Amino acid sequence: MKSKHYPCVDAWIASPNFDERPADSSVDAIIIHAISLPPDKFGARHVEKLFCNCLPADEHPYFAEVATLRVSAHFYIKRCGYVVQFVDTDQRAWHAGVSKLAEREQVNDFSIGIELEGSDHCPFEDVQYAALGALTQNLCERYPAITPERIVGHCDIAPGRKTDPGPHFDWPHYRSLMQSSNK
Repeated sequence: MKSKHYPCVDAWIASPNFDERPADSSVDAIIIHAISLPPDKFGARHVEKLFCNCLPADEHPYFAEVATLRVSAHFYIKRCGYVVQFVDTDQRAWHAGVSKLAEREQVNDFSIGIELEGSDHCPFEDVQYAALGALTQNLCERYPAITPERIVGHCDIAPGRKTDPGPHFDWPHYRSLMQSSNK
C-alpha cells in the first residue's frame, strides 16, 4: 500500500510503535536520521523488521542489543531511493528519544522522523537526496509551519548522544535541493 498523503512514498509498512500526538502539538519540524543494521551494512530488510518489532535477536550479535527496542520513524529512505512509510505523519513516531529543539523537549511530539539508510562512515547516494528532497517538499506543503531552520539532524536535538545523519550528510546539497524545489 502506498501513502495516502505523499506521492513520493513507494510503500507503507505499518509499525506498531507510535501513539497520538499531544492535543496541543502541531508538526513544525523534521528530524533527519541515519541507520544501518547491522552497523555499516546495507540492503537487507533489518530496519523494517526493527521498526515492526520482529528483528531476530539471534541473527547477528548487534541485533541482540537492539531487538527489544520499540522505535520507529515516519519514513525510511533506502540507498536506492525507495521510500517506505511506517507511521502516519499525524501520529507520533518514536524516533527522537531524549531530545530538545529550540528549548522544547519531547521532540517526537512535534516532529516527523526520516531515516536514511546510511552511517557515519560513508556518503549517502544521490537518489537518497532526491527522494529526501521530494519527501521534504511534500511534508512542507502539508505542514507549512516546517521551515528550513526546523529541519535538523538527530545530532542537533540530542548532541553528545547521537551523531546522525553523520559527517557525510551533505547539508548544502540537501538545502540546495530544497531551494530549487521552492522556485
